[in-house]
Amino acid sequence: MRIDVHTHHYPVEFFRLIERSRSDFSFGTDPAGRRIIRYKGSRFFGIQPAMTDIAKRIEDMDRVGIDVAVLSLSTPNVYFAEPAQQPEVARLVNDSYAEEIAKRPDRLAGFASIPMDDPDAALRELHRAIEDLRLNGVILLSNVNGRPLTDPRYRPFLEEAHRMEACVLLHPMLPAAAEPFSEYVLGPIVGFPFDTTLAVARLAYSGLLRDLPGIRWIVAHLGGAVPYLMERMDNGWRDFAETKAHIDELPSVYLKRLYYDTVSFSQPSLRYVRGLVGADRMLMGSDYPHLLGSIDRAVSSIEELDVPRADRERIFSGNALRILNNAGRLAAAATS
Repeated sequence: MRIDVHTHHYPVEFFRLIERSRSDFSFGTDPAGRRIIRYKGSRFFGIQPAMTDIAKRIEDMDRVGIDVAVLSLSTPNVYFAEPAQQPEVARLVNDSYAEEIAKRPDRLAGFASIPMDDPDAALRELHRAIEDLRLNGVILLSNVNGRPLTDPRYRPFLEEAHRMEACVLLHPMLPAAAEPFSEYVLGPIVGFPFDTTLAVARLAYSGLLRDLPGIRWIVAHLGGAVPYLMERMDNGWRDFAETKAHIDELPSVYLKRLYYDTVSFSQPSLRYVRGLVGADRMLMGSDYPHLLGSIDRAVSSIEELDVPRADRERIFSGNALRILNNAGRLAAAATS
């Protein structure tokens, strides 16, 4: 069985809401004539037909041999909306996912979007999404309108996610200071892994990963630069008193408990991360249907890994079946 844990779907109404909103996000056209979303005037991402087309998605999954796609709402998620409107947008998206999954329960799963700028609504939507809609976890961005996830206002939500043993896909947002990434589409290319790395470092040094181990974090894009900076973060802990304020073990102790999706597709990178954290901490991802992703290479990059077959099976589906919420339906399909 093959489960793609990093794949994005956008209800048509979601794009309409962005277009009507008065926010930093707007629509435009790139030099190739493709419709794009801009952030503060800079290219953010291009609109692909498959972003709203489930039939096309299933067709592509069949072509490459992916059994299940876990849908999620990528950046900017619901945070383009004002705090008072975020719960409504989150419900629209999550209800849409539940409806699509009900039509194809053998092929689709989903991560819920959460209105983090409304703390009470965030807690309600967490419970509704996992307990009522039976979604498989949630997606959080690396920053929420410039605020880190370690901001105290988000602590009650994260504590509840810990109690519920929620699976959380940590997906990047552009860094709060986005201007340096405005040229050459550097936002998605460089800014995304930069902000992922910053977010994870904060989660580690703040003690949040230590205090709330029940959250099953999946870090997008093979962890950004986290795997390559893990030793440097450990050295920082050894050298600077400030980094010891909230944790009493090396950051790598906590970082090796996270899960990393394979949205890199680089053989040397995948081999390095497997050697660092183990195949039981890696999950297949494609970033479909975004241009920087690849549904084809998501599969081929794992197939080509020179590792035991059991390791490939863990990456393809075993780890996902172990950590996703409400995974029983998917496990049943895997054995049928």
